Amino acid sequence: MLIDSHAHLDMEDFDVDRDLVIRRARLGGVERIVTIGIDLASSMKAIEITRKYEFIYATVGYHPHNANEADARDLEKLRDLASEPKVVAWGEIGLDFFRRHSSPDKQVKAFDRQLDIAFEQDLPVIIHDRDAHTELLRILKKRKRLYRGVIHCFSGNYDLAMALVEMGFCISFPGTVTYKNAVDTHTAASRIPLERLLVETDCPYLSPVPHRGKRNEPLYVKHTAVKIAQLRQMEFDQLAEATSANTIRLFNLPDKA
Repeated sequence: MLIDSHAHLDMEDFDVDRDLVIRRARLGGVERIVTIGIDLASSMKAIEITRKYEFIYATVGYHPHNANEADARDLEKLRDLASEPKVVAWGEIGLDFFRRHSSPDKQVKAFDRQLDIAFEQDLPVIIHDRDAHTELLRILKKRKRLYRGVIHCFSGNYDLAMALVEMGFCISFPGTVTYKNAVDTHTAASRIPLERLLVETDCPYLSPVPHRGKRNEPLYVKHTAVKIAQLRQMEFDQLAEATSANTIRLFNLPDKA
């Protein structure tokens, strides 16, 4: 059994067939799904989805793309939502200096504030990092603490992965690990400690081979897990069991779905 540790089931890409997508995943061996909030409205919708499905959990947070909107009032509303029983983490938060839908200054401010709130709420953090490795490390190191969280959709090299692991983070890989040219990703996925490894889809984005170019969905997390098992030269069932246990531990999920 697998757990998709990072999906965006609230997005409009799933409005037509969300229930079928979720049912396909469950029948295909995806035991649980964590659906991720990226702003106030998204976080509220993610929580609504969890009320319909016992095996789906939610997170709340402001994505760096939406950092311009992350005012104090909305962050306080998210703080209230974080007390919902099936909210298991604060995120997706972080930095994205590639697309820059929000200014870097606003991203850093929103990231700093949300890290503080997550610590106050005793919630693990889910961090997005794209083309911002240096600034991410600077922000994390200045707190001089051991973190509880995950760097999702990891896009760095092995050395960066291990620097983050030493801070306490898990590292999560999506469908990009199935791409032939993802050499750094292959190395990191094959070498980081197994107890810090998670798998995800980041659906509807980043579909793995053989579905690349099409809408991603939680069922396809199995392709990511198969590829990582091959890279690590281990049995698929062992990889699935280990990553599921890691996800359960990180998000404090019930032992049984």
